[in-house]
Amino acid sequence: MTRASLNKQPHEVASMFDDVAERYDLTNDVLSLGQDRRWRKEVAKAVDARPAQKILDLAAGTATSSLPFAQCGAYVVPCDFSLGMLQVGKRKHTWLPFTAGDATKLPFKDDTFDAVTISFGLRNVQDTDAALREMYRVTRPGGRVVICEFSHPTWTPFRTVYTEYLMRALPPVARAVSSNPDAYVYLAESIRAWPDQPALAERLRKAGWSKVAWRNLTGGVVALHRGFKED
Repeated sequence: MTRASLNKQPHEVASMFDDVAERYDLTNDVLSLGQDRRWRKEVAKAVDARPAQKILDLAAGTATSSLPFAQCGAYVVPCDFSLGMLQVGKRKHTWLPFTAGDATKLPFKDDTFDAVTISFGLRNVQDTDAALREMYRVTRPGGRVVICEFSHPTWTPFRTVYTEYLMRALPPVARAVSSNPDAYVYLAESIRAWPDQPALAERLRKAGWSKVAWRNLTGGVVALHRGFKED
């Protein structure tokens, strides 16, 4: 299996990410023109992890997104359902407690984490609403969720250019740097099919989250959504 379909069968998505694990971070850096590093810094600010807090980083892959939380003294659990990603991450960061897990059936007790975050992974989950409910379940009362995901640019002319880049420029660039370029055709398609900012916010509310808000990055190419679990 070299790429998943938009049906997002879990075994297909996991296999696809296994295939791209070795060069995943490099490919993302190239395809985003280096913007992914800025986006991850904004995620870290939004999560606002503190020493001794427990942070769950879903779809953590090789744990690039987990490191800022560990560096500030929080206890972070990088969780992913791609064993290939976890293996690459464990070689790089042996001290982190990598955990295999499905976002729709998390292997954690209720009310465990001060914050749950997922970056560029929610749209690859087969059942988005089930994942949002699971994130809510494992977050302690008063805790928070931060979701970083590709979204819909707010300026119409730019949105057109961006869509053309996704479907025309992204696959050839991926062929030059990725270990599995076909996977990036799926990723481009999944970005185009993903709900816009207000629609995702509404799904968060339906899953139980309160004080839901979002902030656009890079003109809406990426959006940060945040919500809280009431005490």
